[in-house]
Amino acid sequence: MIALAKEDSTSKVVSFMPHVKMAASTSLLVDDGRIFKPAQPSSLDELGIAPGLVGDLALKAMAFAPNSTAAEIGTRLHLGLMITDAVLQKLTRDKFIEIKGVVGAHNHRYAMLERGWTEAARINSSNSYVGPTPVSLEAYSEKLTGQVQARLPTARSQLDQAMDDLVLNEGVKQVLGLVASSGRSLFLSGPSGNGKTAIARSLVNAIDGDLWIPYAIEVDGQIIRLYDQHTHQATRITETDYDRRWVKIKPPLVVVGGELTIESMELANSPAHRYYEAPFQLKSNGGVLVIDDLGRQRCSPEALLNRWIIPLENRIDYLTLNTGKKIQVPFEQVIVFATNLTVSDLADEAFLRRMGYRIHVMAPSPETYADIFIRYARRHGLTVEPSLLAHLEIRYGKENREPKACEPRDIIDRAIEVCRYNREKLCLSKEIVDIAWDGYFGAVASG
Repeated sequence: MIALAKEDSTSKVVSFMPHVKMAASTSLLVDDGRIFKPAQPSSLDELGIAPGLVGDLALKAMAFAPNSTAAEIGTRLHLGLMITDAVLQKLTRDKFIEIKGVVGAHNHRYAMLERGWTEAARINSSNSYVGPTPVSLEAYSEKLTGQVQARLPTARSQLDQAMDDLVLNEGVKQVLGLVASSGRSLFLSGPSGNGKTAIARSLVNAIDGDLWIPYAIEVDGQIIRLYDQHTHQATRITETDYDRRWVKIKPPLVVVGGELTIESMELANSPAHRYYEAPFQLKSNGGVLVIDDLGRQRCSPEALLNRWIIPLENRIDYLTLNTGKKIQVPFEQVIVFATNLTVSDLADEAFLRRMGYRIHVMAPSPETYADIFIRYARRHGLTVEPSLLAHLEIRYGKENREPKACEPRDIIDRAIEVCRYNREKLCLSKEIVDIAWDGYFGAVASG
């Protein structure tokens, strides 16, 4: 029988069991020995942003829901009742709104005046953002960086749980543990189908602790929306006395592939919204950013890699407002570059020097392939006879195919589909696996 592949124990090689299982972290995030929690502001000054901006947000919120109470507006702005009522009282004195009654202590009911409608339309024409009150860029940068630096190192048990569905050798696990603990970057190379993306996606589950981020950021009177429910997974908040402009999330995972362009790494500001949307690298702060299939993007590899030089080296990024002003933001995530192209064709030595760690992902050995096949079959309640694995090895040899670590999953999934189509009991016989093989590798011909 032909040998499927050889593993060099001196090199960093890896194969995998597909399908990543999410693992929740139970560790506490600490800040100077204490559990981090954004303190609830007790006054308008403690918000750290211009009072006029808060007033604009309150007036726009009133325009969306006239005849609201201070408590209702505070809920929309994520502010406490005392602060919200103080802002609304100022709008009352400016003749934008009026008091219509009292529901409770400091909880007046307000209504829009004609002057308020005019002002709200003017404000909305330049900035249509309505939502949680932002925090300052300075506060976000300080708190985000502090939380990341205060994380506990990844425990081996936590790494094992995160990588539970992957078949990895000890050398690779050591490197992945160092990546998760240090926050350094990772360069994954090697032929496709052997687990680079699965490794990158699993890595986020090894990062310790939850993370507080603001819903939005304010800089120079401009608003950048940061929290994205499609990217960020909010966790249950047990605290009661905290700044509700912040939300607690799991470490985020952001994956970008062939759709990546240089422009997508900048602040997005559409005429319809009239506020900024944070780019993907800002949303991935505190988690893992995967640049998948590097070299297949719609921009040249040289331009893409040059864009990451400063962030990788200094852990900061620079974004540009429409005014032309550049702002500095944290770049505090594990960034993983995955490619099946030749490394020397993608990056020069200057870029590779800035990589924290590198792993070359190779095809599986016969033993590893068998391990992957058996483990995935067991997940579906199926048994694997040794003769079946020998049969597969012969087919690989006869057809001169190099096995890939994703193929046990793909073949078994199709074998299950064959059984269901034929209304047969699920099993992995040679005959059923051959049908799955032929359909998967295109060995079936018409004519």
